[in-house]
Amino acid sequence: MAENLDATDWAILVELQRDGRIPLTELGRRVNLSSSAATERVRRLESAGVITGYRAEVDLEKVGFTVLAIVRLKYPGNRHEPLHQLLAQRTEILECLRTTGDDCYTLKVAAASMRHLERLVGELAEFGSTTTNIVYSRTLPYRGPRQAPDA
Repeated sequence: MAENLDATDWAILVELQRDGRIPLTELGRRVNLSSSAATERVRRLESAGVITGYRAEVDLEKVGFTVLAIVRLKYPGNRHEPLHQLLAQRTEILECLRTTGDDCYTLKVAAASMRHLERLVGELAEFGSTTTNIVYSRTLPYRGPRQAPDA
């Protein structure tokens, strides 16, 4: 589908990544389309699986998660289901990426305190060795792609 995205599709994606709740009339105005044309483009991007959902960004500190960490996990086993079950149960684990290199998984974790983080990392350590980095600040928050990749 990426090769079928034109400049207007990319403009729509940029606007929706900035504000997923933008009214379609305003979206159309910003990308130089009528409201109905913008609506149709958004529906096409959704049905093609380019737009996979809409969600609210939450200030973690304001909801009690004052510690943000990156946890890398070396997982020596071949059965990943028990780890996947823990990942599904622990809502403090915000994101998990399966990676190459020395570490098998990289996790983004939010905790209410250092003690909370220590308990969570202890649970993860049952699956293999862990390395934990505390996040001081977000220098560049997630922003999503803004244009087609250079191939």
